[in-house]
Amino acid sequence: MSKQVIEYGGEAVGVVVPDDGRFKFLAVKYHVWDLDAQRFRSADEARAAIRHLLARQGVPAERHGDAAAA
Repeated sequence: MSKQVIEYGGEAVGVVVPDDGRFKFLAVKYHVWDLDAQRFRSADEARAAIRHLLARQGVPAERHGDAAAA
């Protein structure tokens, strides 16, 4: 396990760091702040949570580029 930068649409929005057998998300962009300090089983699970959060906020994927790249 090592830290990983998490991008959404080509923009870095946070990082996950190993934390007691899981990954802790540290937000670096305000629009994902609600996920700050949450723990996930994998970086992919964190990415899915980001996509879900931004969809719930109504943030259009075009604003951050191609959402499929998240």
